[in-house]
Amino acid sequence: MDMHAQLDTFFAAQEKKSLLRFLTCGSVDDGKSTLIGRLLYDTQMLFEDQVAALESDSRKHGASGHDLDFTLLMDGLEAEREQGITIDVAYRFFTTTKRKFIVADSPGHEQFTRNMVTGASTAQLAIVLVDARRGLLPQTHRHSLIASLLGIRHVVLAVNKIDLVDYSERIFSGIAADYRSLAKELGFATITPIPTSARYGDNVAKRSRHMEWYSGPALLQHLETIDVVKDTEDQPFRFAIQYVNRPSADFRGLAGTVSSGSICEGSSVVVAKSGRPSRIKRIIGPRGELVCAQEGQSVTLLLDDDVEASRGNMLVAPGTPPHLADQFAANLVWFSEQPLLLGRSFLLRTETDESPATITDLKYRININNFAQEAAKSLAINEVGVVNVSTQTPIAFDTFQDNRATGSFILINRITNATVAAGMIQHPLRRAENIHWQELHVTKASRARLKAQRAAVLWFTGLSGSGKSTIANLVEKKLNAEGRHTYLLDGDNVRHGLNRDLGFTDQDRVENIRRLAEVAKLMADAGLLVLVSAISPFEAERRTARELLGDGEFVEIFVDTPFEECVRRDPKGLYAKAFRGEIKNFTGVDSPYEVPGAPDIHLKSEGRGASDLAIDVEDWLRERCYC
Repeated sequence: MDMHAQLDTFFAAQEKKSLLRFLTCGSVDDGKSTLIGRLLYDTQMLFEDQVAALESDSRKHGASGHDLDFTLLMDGLEAEREQGITIDVAYRFFTTTKRKFIVADSPGHEQFTRNMVTGASTAQLAIVLVDARRGLLPQTHRHSLIASLLGIRHVVLAVNKIDLVDYSERIFSGIAADYRSLAKELGFATITPIPTSARYGDNVAKRSRHMEWYSGPALLQHLETIDVVKDTEDQPFRFAIQYVNRPSADFRGLAGTVSSGSICEGSSVVVAKSGRPSRIKRIIGPRGELVCAQEGQSVTLLLDDDVEASRGNMLVAPGTPPHLADQFAANLVWFSEQPLLLGRSFLLRTETDESPATITDLKYRININNFAQEAAKSLAINEVGVVNVSTQTPIAFDTFQDNRATGSFILINRITNATVAAGMIQHPLRRAENIHWQELHVTKASRARLKAQRAAVLWFTGLSGSGKSTIANLVEKKLNAEGRHTYLLDGDNVRHGLNRDLGFTDQDRVENIRRLAEVAKLMADAGLLVLVSAISPFEAERRTARELLGDGEFVEIFVDTPFEECVRRDPKGLYAKAFRGEIKNFTGVDSPYEVPGAPDIHLKSEGRGASDLAIDVEDWLRERCYC
């Protein structure tokens, strides 16, 4: 057999091997990186130059004396090597005669929990490491809970550093029993305890001679033989459209990845959001035409007709539609150092879709020590809770239990673009199914036309004492005198009625502005020129208010008055009370004011009177045909 034939045979054999994705997790210094490094070394998956580099690095950075420090195979960042910790998720591929593997080495530090979630999101099995000397720790609880929430159903409990407790069967059995008790509510299909010494290779690639009392498999043997295919084999077809490929008028292909199930030429499909049926005409893979495609394959699908389908939508199997809703319940892992604020708008992103979204309710927080459900008003960094989510537009999804790919999402801070949370959808909210938009024949434009004006919201923002209410009052007076139809929503006035139940915490400030924005939107829909005067200290909420309205309908007016001048004026005596500690969370004193980056109208009030500033606003509106 010639070289080419041998290579073809080899690659064909590799393609037939099953693939197992797994991760290591647990607390700091439990030996996760060492375990993977030892596994790679013992399975002879390292080249000679890698071994030579490992020997050199072990002398320079190692913490294992004269022995090879296997953590250095995984901890590639200089900061990781200097500190002896794992910071980022490290992925490695290796193969044996029986199976292919992709392993994710996740950090143990609590502050890097978000990285662990990343590694667990695609894993089918989790190796939870526990130091035999220390037993179960808070991170053991947290990582096990997250692994369960992320749909991992198979766990290996690696009781590591067993050599440091004289290979004690009693200690191993005690830790295994404690973990089974801990995990009984987490829904794992299998839990396999294995006593290991990653440093010396005991029960890693082969059975150890030091523990004759242990009759179970070595870690590698277990990884090679565990069956994870049946976990997903019954899932219906889902194809998340990522790109519409149209290089010519004769070719319109929908590119993406088969999230679950399989599809063949001639198969019937349904567009998830519209419910429109179609049929698969052709399937094109990276190497050409295919008869069928299955889960995990990236392909381009051509349909029999030009049914509307684009990024953010899915092709699905007939008879098994996903949910289509704008409200649902979800498990949420919070990543941000800033606590969760209910009502704040985020960008929710699924596999291919995205929509502005808010957390409308925090049903409870999950205690990571005993998994109890606790009442809470917010989530802090690395905490887990169950929430209700509302999206601005309906999205297509499955429950996470049914499909990990189409039932998960992340939340993104719309100002910083940072990922603040990961979510797993439990179910759509029934109330969302009972509420539908009623078509109205009289529009905003027709209502405004009757008033000979252009509907808009003039949003005055600034510090307390900046003069925004005075200026807004004068602007409305001028507009009213010209026969314009207006209404002024003053931040203080609405707290006597609509928002009387709200205080001045960050959470309440977010809800205060959300309600103001929704009322202003309704008034603008009536064709009015709506003036809103409110401190509205957070950029995120002002942006949310803008996005509730159409293009050009939201006018942000920043009344820019120096803090010192606001304190000097102090028309209501609030600054004096705040400095005496009688008022908490007062904007500008012990609560931040986020200055608008690009307001539509920037009123610099220093040295100018309120009447002149009001004229500036009126002139701006007239020049742009608002009145």
